Amino acid sequence: MKILYTNFHAGNGGGHVTYIINLAKALARDHEITVAAPATSRLYRYARAIPGVTVVDMQYTTRPSSWFKDRARLRRLIKAGGFDIIHVNGSADHKQVMLATLGMARRPRIVFTKHNDHPLSSFGHKLRVALATDHGIAVSDYVHGLMQRSPYSKRPITTIRHGIDTNFFAPPPPESLDKLRALIFGPAWEGKLLLGSAGGTDYDKGWLDLVAAVAALPPADKARVLLMVAGDPPSEAKLARVRELGMIDQVRFPGLLDDVRAALASCHAGFVLSYREALSFACREIMGLGLPALVTDAGGLPENVTDGVDGWIVPVRDVPAMTARLRFMLDHPDTVRAMGVRARETSLRDFNLDRFAAATVDVYQRTRDGRRAL
Repeated sequence: MKILYTNFHAGNGGGHVTYIINLAKALARDHEITVAAPATSRLYRYARAIPGVTVVDMQYTTRPSSWFKDRARLRRLIKAGGFDIIHVNGSADHKQVMLATLGMARRPRIVFTKHNDHPLSSFGHKLRVALATDHGIAVSDYVHGLMQRSPYSKRPITTIRHGIDTNFFAPPPPESLDKLRALIFGPAWEGKLLLGSAGGTDYDKGWLDLVAAVAALPPADKARVLLMVAGDPPSEAKLARVRELGMIDQVRFPGLLDDVRAALASCHAGFVLSYREALSFACREIMGLGLPALVTDAGGLPENVTDGVDGWIVPVRDVPAMTARLRFMLDHPDTVRAMGVRARETSLRDFNLDRFAAATVDVYQRTRDGRRAL
């Protein structure tokens, strides 16, 4: 098949970009893949490194001065490419694809992935469903429910949870762990419970709730916990809150990391304590590295974890519940290690790229063949 992926993010792009890169890597051997994204984006840079993938600089701006020019460029690309499938990944690129394909005698089939929990009730969504959507992909059962209660219910919807590269996100050699821990947490890591996240330092990522949960432990136990939060450096207001809780010497901020594996693998457990989440690549990467994950019950996040088996699920912003799980981890280190082994088993069984890619190709084939049957 000839497949065009579109994405509007001009910078990092987060999970959208990881999603498309994983699909492009998995499918490039057997399909003709084109990625149309801004040249300034992480997606553009990473996709260019994948053998056999064609990458095109494409803007999806809403500025009137460039709107028609960008739409015309996209229309020319679609006409020349002869694509079977256009896979759109956000409202901005979905809208431009809709406009670029208007009036085409035979447009490619269009698949839309819903990556977040933003509302779907606008007139724009209704138009895109009517004119430029043949199949919807939900990244979790939670998101599937949102789509089913929206105009997208007029089209087939399939739930396909993210895949990760479980060979890339794999536990490091055990003999390297001491060095990693000293590198990330400093020489005083021994005898401590180490927890980490690469979800970022925004307030709604819930990491400050975990800082508060550690602070609520008895002093001797509080001193036995170190945290690591990778992402953009926290603001002074956030650091002030960490100081207020008496935790400034127990939280490490390594910054925004291109490769999070070493930082996460140095930990005994990972955490994703978001206030809202569609599914979470970050959680799946934690579990791929062989760490149990402490997560909230936000959105599709708990669909990654079996509570008490390969991680723990707590209510959003429930600091006492987090403190209780910390107490368990401190008292049962052997169980934490065993849960990490099971987390790795879960990732190999449920998160692998082959499963993710095969399910996505099945949607493409059903969508393409449905058009041919018309």
